This record gives sequence, C-alpha cells and structure tokens, in this order.
Amino acid sequence: MDWDLILWLIALLSNIALLVLLIYQIICLSDLEADYMNPYESSANINRVVIPEFILEGTFCVLFLFTGHWFMFFITFPICCYHVRLFMKREHLVDVTEIFRALGNEKKFRIIKLALYLFFFFLVIVRLVIALYNSLADEDEAVHGFWVF
Repeated sequence: MDWDLILWLIALLSNIALLVLLIYQIICLSDLEADYMNPYESSANINRVVIPEFILEGTFCVLFLFTGHWFMFFITFPICCYHVRLFMKREHLVDVTEIFRALGNEKKFRIIKLALYLFFFFLVIVRLVIALYNSLADEDEAVHGFWVF
C-alpha cells in the first residue's frame, strides 16, 4: 500500500473527528440558546472537547509539515496558531458566568471553524482520490504536479 494513501486516510479520519467535535460544540451552544440546557451543563460539555480538538488540529497540521505537504500545512497553520493563541491567553475554555454574554461570538467562531474544516474535508477527499488513483495506476498514468496540492 502506498504511504501517501495511508497519509490521506489518516487525514480523512482526523478531519471527520474534528468535524464531529465542532458540530457537537455548535449543538451544545444552540441548545443553550434555545434553553434546552443550563449554562453549567453546556459549558462542561464544550470544555470537555476543546482540548482534544486543539490536539487533533495540531497533529493534523504537524502531520502535513513532517510529510512535506506544504500547501496543506500552510492552509492548516493559521487555525493552529489561533488555537495556540487561545490556549496561551487562557481563552480556550467557555466560562459558565460569561457564556450568555459571549454566546453569539462563540457560535460565530465555531461556525467559521466549521466552514474551514469543511474546506479541509473537501481538499482531503480530493487528495485521497488522487492518491488512490496513483496507487492503482501505472507510473506513466499517475497524476503529478503542483496543481494537485
């Protein structure tokens, strides 16, 4: 099996995990907004998955750095820097007492991240199909070049 194909399968699985974690956070915020959850429960649910999301995004970024996929690394690097900035300023956790005041901003940031993760998902799917084709095709028929990022 081709190593590039394995890389893109790992990237696909980690991207799906990122999407699931982020959708869970958006659902928790929406439930809080609709008054289905109390603030303590919603904050605890969101804070429980924030650190795994940051770690998964960091490994997603580092995976592309170490494998030499520079285009994908430079696309995932800004959100990784944003996560590091949030963690260093200790703004990564949702505060129970401030959650209603920051509900709109928290939802907006997570929806923007969802759009970015969906864009990453599309790119990973395209690269996975190209890697699958290259692993099954002869060397003469393989797809190469910068345009495949």
